[in-house]
Amino acid sequence: MTHPVTVTTAGDPLPELPGGAPYDVTVIGAGVVGTAIARALAHHPVRTALVEASDDIGDGTSKANTAILHTGFDAVPGSLEARLVREGQRKLAAYAAGTGIPVERVGALLVAWDAGQLAALPALLAKAEANGYHAARLLDADEVAEREPHLGPGALGALEVPDESVICPWTTPLAFATQAVRAGVHLHLDCRVGRIEPGPDHHTLTTGRGPLRTRYLINAAGLHADEIDRQFGHDHFTVTPRRGQLIVFDKLARDLVRHILLPVPTAVGKGVLVAPTVFGNVLLGPTAEELDDKTATESTQEGIALLREKGRRILPRLLDEEVTAVYAGLRAATGHEDYRIQAHPGLNYIAVGGIRSTGLTASMAIADHVTALLADTGLALGTPVALEPLTMPGLGETGERPCLDAGLIARDPAYGTLVCHCERVTEGEIRDALRSTLPPRSVAGLARRTRAGNGRCQGFSCGAGLRARIEEGSRT
Repeated sequence: MTHPVTVTTAGDPLPELPGGAPYDVTVIGAGVVGTAIARALAHHPVRTALVEASDDIGDGTSKANTAILHTGFDAVPGSLEARLVREGQRKLAAYAAGTGIPVERVGALLVAWDAGQLAALPALLAKAEANGYHAARLLDADEVAEREPHLGPGALGALEVPDESVICPWTTPLAFATQAVRAGVHLHLDCRVGRIEPGPDHHTLTTGRGPLRTRYLINAAGLHADEIDRQFGHDHFTVTPRRGQLIVFDKLARDLVRHILLPVPTAVGKGVLVAPTVFGNVLLGPTAEELDDKTATESTQEGIALLREKGRRILPRLLDEEVTAVYAGLRAATGHEDYRIQAHPGLNYIAVGGIRSTGLTASMAIADHVTALLADTGLALGTPVALEPLTMPGLGETGERPCLDAGLIARDPAYGTLVCHCERVTEGEIRDALRSTLPPRSVAGLARRTRAGNGRCQGFSCGAGLRARIEEGSRT
């Protein structure tokens, strides 16, 4: 199938539009929210740019989270977040089913370990119902033990939320960006935005690759959204990076857990959880550490020790399993209980800030909300058109992997040649990623597209070969 000419740039000076015209809309930040907004704008005949400081989409908070598709049962009733998570969950679940993004509906249990937590469960049930979610129910200790036989001793009860799911956090923004670029959105990578000169007709962005002019600007810069916002003279929110460290356990641990196991939440966050992943592993985390460094994504001895202590209480046998990896991500905390999404019609500017751990779930609804705000600010969006359907590579463990598809291998033997034995990734999948609309520019980017290098040996066996393929691809 052929696609329109796509524009994805990196490294070189930014290209000019015909006649030196400005873009109609520029989105800063190619995380899951920014790519969702770009995809929503791709439905309309407007000249759109998506700019990203990194060398890949989804390379910040979006790549390092707990990958839960939330129901929104515990959001603040009546808040913008509650509405957008509720709408976003439906939109993303349908989109994932249509594009092949892996989703597993495993359900969640909010486990009470003491009398105070047990007493809090009815209020959480009432909050779920206030948010329009009526499938939750209270379980006693015996029911909890029956559902999770490997749970640690002392659980007094739980709130069951049967529609909580896990999803692939990497394929989602990649799908959004792929559709956007194929439909004509210009993606500019390695394009960090510095100074912004607001103007009545257009804004001029000074970037590391030269100036960019745009009539309307959408700020989806995540951890740096407050810095962009202040360039428009605002002080509506301050982003405090909240580090979440996580441990990834080997696939042999998967049979120990059947649900997402959540603690009763506190004012700081949702606490440390145990959750299966669509890749067949088990996650333990995250921590919630308030920092002042927006680049502090390293794991720490103290953080891992805390997670192991919490994990031993929740699922004791999990600590006997092999650890595949540890990682850390930074969430954009603002001290507010709601998203900080605000349009400024007089400035032709929309801030999309404070999008925390629910941003993956809410992304498509946030995009629709922002697009409506954009129209309200005066931009004529024109008649929307449908986007070309998209099918993403299936990275989920429960789906049929290419290396097991005899018919596929018969047609193309490259799908029968393993490159990464730990994750069963084939030569055909690597080739497809390197030839895709948005090919990876690093081994980490290749891992997010194929799972190669993410297994037990963490690339010890296949890493050199993967790097060679990336280098070869960059020369062609």
